[in-house]
Amino acid sequence: MTIEQLEGFGVVALGDAEIERVLLNRRVAVLALPDEGAPYPVALSYGFDGDSRLYFTYVGTDGRKRRLSEQAEAASVLVYGAETSFTWESVLLTGTLRAVPESRWDELGEALEGAWRPDLIARAADSLEVAVYAFEIETRSGFRHAGLPAGFDLGNGREGDAGGGREDDAGDGETTD
Repeated sequence: MTIEQLEGFGVVALGDAEIERVLLNRRVAVLALPDEGAPYPVALSYGFDGDSRLYFTYVGTDGRKRRLSEQAEAASVLVYGAETSFTWESVLLTGTLRAVPESRWDELGEALEGAWRPDLIARAADSLEVAVYAFEIETRSGFRHAGLPAGFDLGNGREGDAGGGREDDAGDGETTD
């Protein structure tokens, strides 16, 4: 199905402000790095500068993620949330990835401080080498669905209404169908 077809089922495109809201609030993403044969996806926490960059903190000096990040000319990031099967949002970003010199980390202040990190990563960062990578956003798109399950129609009093009938205008507690 195309997005245009899904719009008939309640999927809507996100505007720039809504995409920014998702990026500011979610704080966990999947970074897809190019690799031989197929992309290499990695779940990571991130910081967002509120404009055009995400910041990822890598712990440890060796590893596939770091090697592929150094080699990548382009990468993709997927940020999403699905509270229920009827309420979800996703943002897809493409851009470039580069290491940030340690001498510039202080400049990243709020973006790095706002990054959520699992306790394991926070503890490991105390004893292992840390690197920060900036993802420069080049393209962005997003979609959300906040629809109701099939057959639910709140407050219209028609068949399939999950809430039943409505109280009548007389206020006597009787309901109408």
